[in-house]
Amino acid sequence: MLVKGADLLGEGRADILVRDGRIEAVGADLDVPKGAETIDADGLIALPGLVDIHTHLREPGREDAETILTGSQAAATGGYVAVMAMANTAPVTDTAILAEWVWEQGRRSAYADVFPIGAVTKGLAGEQLAELGLMHRSRAAVRMFSDDGKCVHDPQVMRRALEYVKGFDGVIAQHAQDPRLAPHTACCHEGPVSGRLGLPGWPAVAEETIIARDVMLARQSDSRLHVCHLSTAGSVAIVRWAKAQGIAVTAEVTPHHLLLTTDLLASYDPVYKVNPPLRPAEDVAAVREALADGTIDAVATDHAPHALDDKQHDFQVAAFGMLGLETALSVVTEVMVRPGLMSWADVAQAMSVRPARIAGLGQHGRPLAAGEPANITLVDPAATVRVDRDASRSKSRNNPYHGRELHGRVVTTLLRGVPTMLDGRLQ
Repeated sequence: MLVKGADLLGEGRADILVRDGRIEAVGADLDVPKGAETIDADGLIALPGLVDIHTHLREPGREDAETILTGSQAAATGGYVAVMAMANTAPVTDTAILAEWVWEQGRRSAYADVFPIGAVTKGLAGEQLAELGLMHRSRAAVRMFSDDGKCVHDPQVMRRALEYVKGFDGVIAQHAQDPRLAPHTACCHEGPVSGRLGLPGWPAVAEETIIARDVMLARQSDSRLHVCHLSTAGSVAIVRWAKAQGIAVTAEVTPHHLLLTTDLLASYDPVYKVNPPLRPAEDVAAVREALADGTIDAVATDHAPHALDDKQHDFQVAAFGMLGLETALSVVTEVMVRPGLMSWADVAQAMSVRPARIAGLGQHGRPLAAGEPANITLVDPAATVRVDRDASRSKSRNNPYHGRELHGRVVTTLLRGVPTMLDGRLQ
């Protein structure tokens, strides 16, 4: 297969010759086998295939909202070649057997590589450590663990988890939410908007105090901490300080925290209910700046599909979460690339290279160079996309961007040289 005339990372045109799942050559005037399939990439940006380290695929247990198959189809549509499936399923992925089951289902999907994230604690209860070592030694080779959806709020449990995974270079990914400061009933950012709307507030400090505690525990244990869906200016400052101290901390930001603000809640539309909540414009500006300067390492979707009967309720009782896989690159193009905050090479780092490195996915996030796996995302940077929730490959429809016009459209996704999405159509 020949990918012809792509703009590699926005830095110059070249052809990419693919054979047997790997990139054979990159350059001009390549020796192309007769009859090779050609993908015309004129005007398209070539990126290493995107990697999402924070995805909710809902299987097992909530196949009415999403399955590993439909989630991986949504991933391919959005340019992703690999996704990490969070553990808050039913049953919870807290054993080696369940981790292997998710891994096996992912292998059968064919649209994207699916890797399980193991739970930190049994049943996400925050009390006893799950089978961390057994999950790592299983065929799934789990290296990333999270109770996402819940915070590991007991500092002793968090410390023991960090100490345990250090032995195999694992990483604990924390959902930073102090349950006393922001209980589950808290449903939007605490501030003038929540007061005006009469909604229980989720204060920024509930995120920031957990991150501050956890970076100190990571320093104490000399282990790896990853901060999920960072959303406040205060959290940015803590992570920036921790990195300056040499603490092994990484952080992610979601597309919705890069674009949407708490002002949208004036409609009481539950599509905008998410955890952590949408924040004010000053926090959005801070996380954009932090992503641009590398304080925040990665963009992660926190793709959270929900069935209609869970989401279409009064705001306070509706489920938390938004879709994200199919629109993430368009959001990043809109708010980071077009304003000049990031180059396409920067996007490759934040949406492929660094996520793969954080999760220990050695075959992903690789350069577009000879000998490397042919995991490639082709993007039309000039195209506009009007988001239509009803066109989603996900089983769910809780898309916060419905009706918006965004720039940047994923055209083709190649997984080990095989098109999973070609010219906008799933293969």
